[in-house]
Amino acid sequence: MTEQRILHGADMLTERGRAEWDAAGVQVSALVDNPYKKDFPLLATKPSLAFLDSAATAQRPAVVLDAQRNFYESMNANALRGLYKLSVEATEAINASRAHVARFLGLTDADARDIIFCRNASEALNIVASSYGGSVLAAGDEVCITIMEHHSNLIPWQQVCERAGAKLVYMYVGEDGVLTEEEMRAKIGPKTKVVSAAHVSNVLGVENDIKLLASIAHEFGAVMVVDGAQSVPHLQVNVRDLDVDFFAFSAHKAFGPLGIGVLWGRHELLEAMPPFLTGGEMIDSVTEQAAVWAPTPEKFEAGTQDAAGIFALDAALTYMEGVGYEAIQMRESALVHTCMHRLADLDFVRIIGPADPALHHGVISFNVCGIHPHDVSSILDMDNVAIRAGHHCAQPLLAHLGIESCCRASLAFYNDSADIDKLISGLQHVWSMFHGD
Repeated sequence: MTEQRILHGADMLTERGRAEWDAAGVQVSALVDNPYKKDFPLLATKPSLAFLDSAATAQRPAVVLDAQRNFYESMNANALRGLYKLSVEATEAINASRAHVARFLGLTDADARDIIFCRNASEALNIVASSYGGSVLAAGDEVCITIMEHHSNLIPWQQVCERAGAKLVYMYVGEDGVLTEEEMRAKIGPKTKVVSAAHVSNVLGVENDIKLLASIAHEFGAVMVVDGAQSVPHLQVNVRDLDVDFFAFSAHKAFGPLGIGVLWGRHELLEAMPPFLTGGEMIDSVTEQAAVWAPTPEKFEAGTQDAAGIFALDAALTYMEGVGYEAIQMRESALVHTCMHRLADLDFVRIIGPADPALHHGVISFNVCGIHPHDVSSILDMDNVAIRAGHHCAQPLLAHLGIESCCRASLAFYNDSADIDKLISGLQHVWSMFHGD
């Protein structure tokens, strides 16, 4: 295998990566045809747009938009609080979505009680850090996370460790952007009470070996927390098979509405945790001086929930199941291979992350030599190409890589070869604007 580094150019694609791209090239012709864009109103009405920022937020299919509107038009009422028909229907809609999420994560309908709805994965991870971490961490304990964590799975642990007098320990990626078992075992030990990691990095696109991490964590009696915000749109998840203790994801990255997040936790852990927020609906009883908490999930769902959004999440999961993860992964694999191959042929582009396209799950980060990522993004926008530029809420990772910011093109199954063509053409435009070529 040829040399691998975090930063590489056209000559740095591995032989394996080239071979896999050639194999995936059998599917490349299918990327010209796109049966999915018509399902997404924004993409269908903006045919000139190459939307390559799905890792930040995905587009929504019409069935999701219809579901949200249908809720407000046909069953709008405050769920859980009324005994009249509309309220009962709203309650049933939330219960059905909760059960669907449980099945989607490899659980059963009986496990729906352990599905907590919140605003996003960030809030879900804050619940775990504050309610679980705040209850079990003490001075001298350790929380182990990876250097590639999104700030949503980093800052909550910083804060709870500071309050408890615990230590935040980092696992670092190797030269190929991959977290090794050696590094896991070097950092997880007897003092570790929590291991928390992204399933898929939002910058590098690599998948962490969560099952192995969980196994090592459990050897020392630690719990395993997973940020699944970037994995659920690309990988089929079974939390039982992964053997994790908590799992969080956001609906808006999985083709659902903004403002809905999901937290799953093992029942015994959730039951032992104090609530994160207090107020209406999360209590069993209240007196002037005390309160008794409701059981999960209500204990963690204070106040009025976004019932329409939860109902629309149900529709998003149904849509994804209709497309199927096999089709999603085959198409995205061909897209990533094609995009990385073509980016590597631009000698002014440096790809960030593993040289092997197979290790990138929908995410390709890169820089254009000598041109600030914000300038790259702004000029690409002139050509109707939407990418993300900045630190991607992962500043410690970028510091570890020796860069301050980068560009990120994130792909979904609704992208096609025309989107990649526009990206490549746009980058050539960027280069010519600065160099007059």
